[in-house]
Amino acid sequence: MTSIQARYAGDLRCQAVHDPSGRELVTDAPVDNQGKGEAFSPTDLVATALVTCILTILGITAQRHGFSLGACPSRVVKSMTSSGIRRIEQLEVWVTLPESLTPDQRALLERAGESCPVKRSLEGSVPMILHWQ
Repeated sequence: MTSIQARYAGDLRCQAVHDPSGRELVTDAPVDNQGKGEAFSPTDLVATALVTCILTILGITAQRHGFSLGACPSRVVKSMTSSGIRRIEQLEVWVTLPESLTPDQRALLERAGESCPVKRSLEGSVPMILHWQ
């Protein structure tokens, strides 16, 4: 179990502290929702959690199987609803795998990435599209 302390810092900004490491994270409301957009918004963190979870699982898998993942550049695009209840409408992720991978290594990584805990947690609530390049 992990504990995170959070507080409202005013002006639509929040501060959170990861208890195990003491690292601090600041969020800000986005410009399209009355904020300044000077930091990750809470929904940006959901998108970030998805792409970094996928990369972490890929790294664990590559390490476990004895091959290099390299930098594995990736990108996530978060779309918000434009009407009705404000929520994440879709998350779309692009993951660029190293060209040096064998077809079996590539298939192994794609299966592993598709099963990351954040993706599994969001399934059924947020539409997600993963592109493997």
